[in-house]
Amino acid sequence: MSIKDSFQAHLTPHLTRLLPFLRWWPRVNRVTVRSDAIAGAIGAVVVLPQGVAFATIAGMPPEYGLYAAIVPAIVAALFGSSWHLVSGPTTAISIVIYSTMSTLAEPGTQAYVELVLLATFLTGVFQLAMGLGRLGVLVNFISHTVVIGFTAGAGLLIAASQIQHFFGIPMERGMSFAEAIQAFITRIETANWHVTAVGVVTLLVGILVRLRYPKFPYMIAAMIAGSLFAGGLDFLTIQAIPTVTALPAALPQFSSPPFSLEALRKTASIAVAITMLGLTEAASIGRALALRSEQRIDGNQEFIGQGLANIAGSFFSAYASSGSFNRSGLNYEAGAKTPLASVFAALMLMVILLVVAPLARYLPIPAMAGILFLVAWGLIDYRAMRTIIRTSRSETAVLAVTLVATLTAQLEFAIYVGVLLSLMLYLSRTSRPSIVDVKPDPGEHSYLFTTRSGLPDCPQLKIVRINGAIFFGAVDHVQGVLQSIDTDNPLQKHLLVDATGIHFVDVAGAEMLALEAKRRRRLGGGLYLYRVNNDVMKLLTRGGYLEDIGKDNIFPARSRAVGFIYPNLDVETCRTCPRQIFRECKTALPNGEPREPLRPIAVASS
Repeated sequence: MSIKDSFQAHLTPHLTRLLPFLRWWPRVNRVTVRSDAIAGAIGAVVVLPQGVAFATIAGMPPEYGLYAAIVPAIVAALFGSSWHLVSGPTTAISIVIYSTMSTLAEPGTQAYVELVLLATFLTGVFQLAMGLGRLGVLVNFISHTVVIGFTAGAGLLIAASQIQHFFGIPMERGMSFAEAIQAFITRIETANWHVTAVGVVTLLVGILVRLRYPKFPYMIAAMIAGSLFAGGLDFLTIQAIPTVTALPAALPQFSSPPFSLEALRKTASIAVAITMLGLTEAASIGRALALRSEQRIDGNQEFIGQGLANIAGSFFSAYASSGSFNRSGLNYEAGAKTPLASVFAALMLMVILLVVAPLARYLPIPAMAGILFLVAWGLIDYRAMRTIIRTSRSETAVLAVTLVATLTAQLEFAIYVGVLLSLMLYLSRTSRPSIVDVKPDPGEHSYLFTTRSGLPDCPQLKIVRINGAIFFGAVDHVQGVLQSIDTDNPLQKHLLVDATGIHFVDVAGAEMLALEAKRRRRLGGGLYLYRVNNDVMKLLTRGGYLEDIGKDNIFPARSRAVGFIYPNLDVETCRTCPRQIFRECKTALPNGEPREPLRPIAVASS
């Protein structure tokens, strides 16, 4: 037995849950290490301008964006479940941090940084608790539409926040979206066109490189072009362009969040919003990449990995991180085979940081604004928004409300509004399961019921299929539809429910079925269920509801339910019925006597 086989043989489920990187470690070999190293080098180069840009968005010193791509990225790679997810600073979290924390302290100050680190620590604690509590399913309630609306709004907020730097217009810090646009319109004549020219050159080069050379890091190309153009203006003494301050050539420093009760009170609600947003980003990106790489994602383990990453990051000068949309996709496209690619990227970034950090003083602020305009543009998914608008009014409403809330309210409130609307729509849909008319499939050997038989209704026996769960929220709707059947047609006292589409019934739903069965018996009819699944059957049995419905009224799959019900129908009604809908109608009446052949209906002459 090889060393690798022996290693895998000694792995236990408990050990792999505690140290999840042991699951993929046996896959590491010389070939995967080479692929991961190449992907890591590309990721380290790409995150350099992004980290600085995202820290600027978050109101943090620029180096903190790079620090967020080091320790958190390593921890998330080792303790998460995705092979290709790359954690670090993200646009959405950065804009949430700035919009929420700037009301508590002046961005960039020591007090601001400490509060952000505390919020990062709390975010990690909340994420870790949700993962350990196996609450990974909760993130599914943040719909894709909410994420689309939120990220589009975040993109517009980023663009609005960079107007002053792109055009050289003096604007107050912390303006809302509407205030920033109004200030831009009223102060456009004060724009510094040399500053604007640097931003435009950066923007155009970034767009051209992205279109013509999509595999090349377009942000780096744009940054170099903008810096050279600004340097040329300065050399020709035309205009001295403001630049970013030099980054400290140092590795992430140990930091300690302020654990005072007042600070905890201020940041707890903000951390909840960052928690939900960060987990949504990580889970959605991990799932998308898993579909492409044929990997199975463990949502709870991903929560644990993200939680540990943020807890560790808060002690190493890193603000809240999550899965990155573009860096994760790039990591996969670059050929990464295991999470070691993220570890390599973080280690290489540390080396780059020591070498390149002093050069940041040559990076023009308007060039950075141009790069952030590119980031903002990339956040707006126009194709997805068009699809949502074309296909669903309710989802369009969620999109619009989330977008408007993002632009006009605090961002954590926008997230809560989007989640609440999504839940309301989900409950509205599930509380009204579709109930459709069905008839026996006319196929000679078929036991199924279909909506396409072309047969008319039986005057006495109504057959319907319920598609959805019968739970407390749906009871009123289902009960109303079932009662309306005999209200509209008093002869239809017998009701057969094709239960193939009922995947869940709770106590309230079982109680409603029992009451409906009793009601129909009082009318002289009955309630019958066909093809009830095992879980529903267990609930009906344990709760005693089966006694009320009647054991003989439950029909298993591949049984002739109508054949068992037919003898209970009224003979006289069947005798005068010309429809002969069921097989049983064609040979005998419900009491067993032979049926007379149908006579043509006489038409009186005029």
